[in-house]
Amino acid sequence: MSLKIRRIALSNFRKYRDPFVLDGLTDGLNVIIEPNETGKSTLLEAMRAAFFIRHNTANRLARSYAPYGEAVAPQIEIGFEARGEEWAVSKRFLKSASVEVRGPNGRAQGEDAEAQLQALLGARRDTSQGGDAAAHGALGLLWVGQAQALEVTAPGEIVRDSVRATLEAEVGTIMGGAAYQRVRPRIDSQYAEYWTNSGRPTGRQAAARDEHDTAQRTASEATTRLAALEQGFSDLEAARARLKVLDRDLADTTDAEQRRALVGQLDVARSAAQLLDTRRAEQGRLVDRVKTLEDLASRLAMARKAVVDTAAVLSKARERRSSFVGELAAAQERATTAHDLLASTRDKRRNAHAALDAARTRAAERDRRVAIGEARRRHAELVALEAEYEATRQLAAAVIPATVIKTFEERERAVDKARAAVDAGATRIEFAGDLSGLTIDGFAAERGDRMLSRETRIRLGAAELIIRPPIGLQGAETALTNATEDLNAGLAEYGVANVGAARARNEAGRDAVAHLRTLEARIAGITPAVALLGIEAGAPALKLFIAGLQEGAEGEGSDEEADVEALTIAAGEADTALAKAEGVEAVASEQLRETEARNAPLMVQETGAERDALNAEAQLATLEAKPEVASLEDALRAARQQEAAALVNLQDAERAATAYDVVTIERQIGLLDKRVEVARIQRTDLEKVIAGLEARIEAEGGKGLADRAAVAREEADAAAANLARVTQEAETLKLLRDTLESARAETSRTFVGPVARRARRHIERLLPGADPGFGDDLGLASIARGGLGENCADLSRGTQEQLAVLTRLAFADMLLEQGMPVSLILDDPLVYSDDTRLDLMTEILTEAATRMQVILLTCRDRAFRHLGHRITLTGGW
Repeated sequence: MSLKIRRIALSNFRKYRDPFVLDGLTDGLNVIIEPNETGKSTLLEAMRAAFFIRHNTANRLARSYAPYGEAVAPQIEIGFEARGEEWAVSKRFLKSASVEVRGPNGRAQGEDAEAQLQALLGARRDTSQGGDAAAHGALGLLWVGQAQALEVTAPGEIVRDSVRATLEAEVGTIMGGAAYQRVRPRIDSQYAEYWTNSGRPTGRQAAARDEHDTAQRTASEATTRLAALEQGFSDLEAARARLKVLDRDLADTTDAEQRRALVGQLDVARSAAQLLDTRRAEQGRLVDRVKTLEDLASRLAMARKAVVDTAAVLSKARERRSSFVGELAAAQERATTAHDLLASTRDKRRNAHAALDAARTRAAERDRRVAIGEARRRHAELVALEAEYEATRQLAAAVIPATVIKTFEERERAVDKARAAVDAGATRIEFAGDLSGLTIDGFAAERGDRMLSRETRIRLGAAELIIRPPIGLQGAETALTNATEDLNAGLAEYGVANVGAARARNEAGRDAVAHLRTLEARIAGITPAVALLGIEAGAPALKLFIAGLQEGAEGEGSDEEADVEALTIAAGEADTALAKAEGVEAVASEQLRETEARNAPLMVQETGAERDALNAEAQLATLEAKPEVASLEDALRAARQQEAAALVNLQDAERAATAYDVVTIERQIGLLDKRVEVARIQRTDLEKVIAGLEARIEAEGGKGLADRAAVAREEADAAAANLARVTQEAETLKLLRDTLESARAETSRTFVGPVARRARRHIERLLPGADPGFGDDLGLASIARGGLGENCADLSRGTQEQLAVLTRLAFADMLLEQGMPVSLILDDPLVYSDDTRLDLMTEILTEAATRMQVILLTCRDRAFRHLGHRITLTGGW
């Protein structure tokens, strides 16, 4: 039984603030193609609200029906056909909520109307906050909102129950029959006493295990306490024995006597160490005294020798330098004479070159005046050529690209073709005779032919003639208008009146391009580089030079020509004389430098010898002024004798100090003291341990720990036996429940066979050779292709959406066999489908529309405009 929506009227429902009516829905495929934000999804939500949402609910979903920011009552009215009979439902939400159902047996309102709707549509009461599609029955599965078909989902419980009769008839077995329903609840109730749903122990099994664990802990504690008491007696005897040994060690006087002897040795050792330190200090002082006196004697001998040596060196240096003074004076005189000759020669050369430079300057000025005149002439010619070049360039720039010309020609052909189509389909009429009182579309008629391309009204008195051209003419006229506008827009962009003018402009532009190359060559020819004026090659450099040139920059100049050649010869002779003078001066200077170079070391040697002699005499005087020098030998002899005596005393003190080691004696005393201290601490600790053990034995000895341990062990054995019995019962129930579940799963696999066969009929058209696999919940779980299975969740978004639509069609066919109210509504379907699969899916939907009403809500005009009966969202209440 197909559910067929006939009319939908809305008011104050979300974006439909004003009254809105949609009618004209047919039995088969209905396509509503509108842009986004026009209310297609809202229309589907309104139908769900009218059929499944209770009128008196005030949950979040119902509040969302009111237009944003307005406190009004959303109202919906739907006319539909079910069971071959006409029905209507009117529902109002929030303010003065109400519902009314009108059918073949009259009207029903309030709760009776809601119950009648649920019974008619096979739904149940929806108590969710956001709308539960599973409670909407078959229509909850088949009315698919935006993005709800992007993944394959299982049908709800109502749908599964609805198709049960068909599946049972085909399979020949009853999944969950009467016998199964009688046995399974009892097993589940007993199973729940032992196990949780996830298979973890609970109830009686957990209680038995807790009882067993408690008994085991009690027995273990009793045994531990008994063992601890017995261990306490043993520990007490051992502690008393250790205490006796410590008391005996502490009473022994051997360590005390040894410590007193070590203390006496320590005093002797400390005295010997102190004497050793004194002897070492004394011996070190005497060694320093001897070293000081020996150093003074050595320094004094070295100073006396240095005075004699430096005096001899100074005498030799003065003799060598006295023989070189005459040669140095002669070299200085020759250098002075050569320098004076060089100065006079330089003056003569400077004057000759100054006269030559002045002559050359006058010649250069004359050449510059000539070059500037030539530059002015070429600049005037350049200005004329550039003006001609600019005009030609503008003409060449107006060339229209060949692709644009081709586009103009194609658009011109399109205009001619559209005009021919309009002329072929238009109605032609001719007016003649007396036309008084004759009007066309309200205007007076005129004689002659007239082409009619749209509806025209001709009135003559009270009579009116309506002429309607063919319907297709309007599209041809629109095509002509569009083609003409495209052509005119392109021509206007390039500033031409027609395609012929564009071609003529291109011919002129090509000639201008050739002339431009000629002009560029001429401009380059008249703008060469002029090194004299600093002008680079090119027109910009010439124009820049002329722009910066002042009027009369050439100057008048003088007609007298200087003898540059004679002046050049005179300057060359002056250069030669200067070169000779520089050579003579260089030789004299070199000889002077050589002489001075040989004299310099002698002067340095003489000066250094004088300085060394003075230093040696001053150092000797300083040393001889010291008081120790007078009796230096006697003092050194006495100091060496004292040093030898101190060394003997030091050796004696070292032998005395090595007899007793202070550190060793102190370490031995510390060991004896530590031994006594540790023994006393151990004795104190043992006394504490003995007291604690005696107190514990006294407290635990009278409690009958042995009897308690025996009783606890018996109770633990009984708890273990009980746990084993309860565990066996739990495992038996678990095995029985698993066996029933395996049988039910096997029956379920047989049960879903008819569903798979119906779905395969559609899926094989989309995926040839594919074998669908369904789960126990009748949901498509996998697809097998070429022997390999794929989880539906791993398929592409487009394939998942296509399979979701096809499985819904399979369930819709089964529900139709049961006489359930079925219709298919898809909101923005197949958004991820490629062109080939989209064509196949639309073909399948078209076939399904022969069995049930199908409504497509979409914004994709190109993909769906060729399908079914098209409806627009226009109308009023």
